[in-house]
Amino acid sequence: MDPVIVVGAGPVGLTLALALARYEVPVTVLDESPGEAGAPRERRLARTAVLRPETAALLERLGCVTSEGTRWSGWRTLRRRTEVARIPFAPPGGAGKAAEPTEFEAGEGAEERPGDERHADPAAEPSPLHLPQHALTRELRAALAGEADVRIVHDSRVALLEQDSSGVTAHTRGEGGGDNDTVWRGSYLIGCDGARSVVRKLLGARFPGRTAVERYAVAALRAELPWPGEAVLHRSPPRGGEVTARPLPDGVWRLDWPLPPDGGLVTPDALLARVGDSLAAWCGEAPAYELLDTGVYAVHHRLARRWRCGRAFLAGDAAHLLGALGTQGLDEGLLDAENLAWKLALAWHHGASEALLDSYQAERREAVAARLRAADRMLPAVRGEGGWRTVRRTLVPGAARSHDALLTEGHLGRGLLGAPAVHSRTPLLPAAPPAGSVLVGTAVGAPVADVPVTAPDGSEAWLRDRLGGDLLVVLVAPGTGVWERRHWVGAGLMPALAAAVSALPMATELLVAEGYPGADAHTVLVVRPDGRLVAALAGVRAAELYACADAARGGAAGGTGGTGGTEAPPDESTPHEATSEATANR
Repeated sequence: MDPVIVVGAGPVGLTLALALARYEVPVTVLDESPGEAGAPRERRLARTAVLRPETAALLERLGCVTSEGTRWSGWRTLRRRTEVARIPFAPPGGAGKAAEPTEFEAGEGAEERPGDERHADPAAEPSPLHLPQHALTRELRAALAGEADVRIVHDSRVALLEQDSSGVTAHTRGEGGGDNDTVWRGSYLIGCDGARSVVRKLLGARFPGRTAVERYAVAALRAELPWPGEAVLHRSPPRGGEVTARPLPDGVWRLDWPLPPDGGLVTPDALLARVGDSLAAWCGEAPAYELLDTGVYAVHHRLARRWRCGRAFLAGDAAHLLGALGTQGLDEGLLDAENLAWKLALAWHHGASEALLDSYQAERREAVAARLRAADRMLPAVRGEGGWRTVRRTLVPGAARSHDALLTEGHLGRGLLGAPAVHSRTPLLPAAPPAGSVLVGTAVGAPVADVPVTAPDGSEAWLRDRLGGDLLVVLVAPGTGVWERRHWVGAGLMPALAAAVSALPMATELLVAEGYPGADAHTVLVVRPDGRLVAALAGVRAAELYACADAARGGAAGGTGGTGGTEAPPDESTPHEATSEATANR
C-alpha cells in the first residue's frame, strides 16, 4: 500500500509523521523549505509554545526530547501590587523540585511510584510545558531520523492534487519549477502546511474567520526576576501595561504585552520602554538584563469549513487559527495529529469505515470551534476599553477577578478556554449506552485519568504511557498490587475478561489497575488509543465489550476513502462561519 503523504514539516506535520511511524505506517513528508544544508537555522526565543501536560506527554511517548523547555513550579496572577492567585504545580520528574514547596507541593504521605515523580503529590497538578518552537521542530526531526519508513523531501511545493478510490496523487514543483516537477502517490494525504495552506486551497475548503483579533509585543530576555521558575500574569501593573512573563531554562523569560487594537506600529524604543516599565514594576528598579529576541504578532481566529475531503485531510494551522486570551494554537494542532494518527493507521493496515475517517473532523473541529466561540464571547469583557466597562472593571472587584481567572484558564489550558474537549457527540461511541454501563470519574469521550496499571505479564506502567498503540481494556481490581501475579492472573474475572478481549475486532491490550477515580471494584474501562474513554462497564460483559470496540473503530471497514467526506453543518452562532466567500481563503 502507498505511504501516507504529509504536506508540511512544521511541528504538527512532523508529529503526525512520527505518530504514524510508531504505528508502522510509511510516510512521505513534502516540505516547501530548502534542504537542511541550505536552510536558515532560525533560533527565535520569542517564538515559543505552551503545551498542556497531556500534549507534552504525547511528545514524550513518541520519543521527542523536550529538555530545552521548562515546567513551571507555579503560576501567579497579580493585579496592581497585589497577588490575587497562585497555583502550585507538581515538581517534574528529572527537572528538580519546585522552589519553596507549599503544603500542596510537598504533603506528607503522598504515594510515589519508584522512578517516576510525575505524581509525587496528588494535590498539585502537573505543569504545562513551555518550550521554543525551533527546539521542538529540531527534536522532532531528530526522532524521525531513526525511522526508516519516513522520508522528508524538501523543496517540494504541492501544485496539484488528484484523488481516486485507492489513493491521492500529489504533483510538486521545486525551486524554479520545470525539471523539478515530481509526482507522488499516497494512500492518504494530510495538509499540515500552515495558515496559508496550499492543500486547503486545492481542496476548495473555505477558511472563514476574523483577522487580528489581538496583537502582542514580545521580548525574550535573560534576567533575574522575583519568581524563578514561576509564570506570572500581571494585570493593571503600577507601571506599563498588562504583561505575561513565562520562564524558559537558563534564566530566560518570554514577556508578552497586549497591544492597543488600533494597529499602530511598535518601535524599538517603545518596546524597550515596555521592558523597562515591567522590570521596574517587579524589581523596584529595572535590573540588568540581556535582550535576546523581540517580535510583534497578531492573533487570527479562523476555522476551515471542511477538514476532510475524501482521502485528504487538514490539520494544525491549515485547519484552524486561534490564540486569543492565552489559548495555544500549536497545542490544538498536536492534538489534531494525535487524533488522526491512530485512525489513519487503522485504515492503512486494516481498512476503515467512513465513520472512522469522518470522526476526525467531527471531533477535532467541534473541539476547536468551542474554543473559538468561548474566546470570542469573553474577549469584549476581558479586553473592553472605555465607557462603563472600564468603570465596572475598576470598581467591581468580582468582575476583575473573574477576568483574571479567565485569562489564567486560557494560559494554563483549563476551563472553557483550554480544558481538553469531551467528545460526547462522536460517531465512535455506541448508539446507546451499553447494558451494564456505570459512571466513573471520567465522562465518556473525555481523556482518562492517569493511574498505575499492570499488564498480565507483570510489567508496570502509567495508563497514559500505554496510549498510542492498541485499544485498551482496563480492569479495576484492588489487591493486584499486593498479590503476586501468579495469584490473580488466573483468578476472579481475569480469565473471562482475557477471553472476551481476545475476541474483539480491534487489537487490544488488557491492563489491570488497583483503582480508578470514581470506579468500583470490577469496573471495566474501554479506552481508545488516544486516551478517550469509550465506556465503563460493571464486570465482564463480552457482547457489550465487542460493541464498544466495534464502535471505537467506526464499525466494519467498507467504502474506505470515499471522495465525499463530511461537510460541517452550518453554525450561525459561530462568528467564524459568517465571513464572506471573498475573504474565506485570504
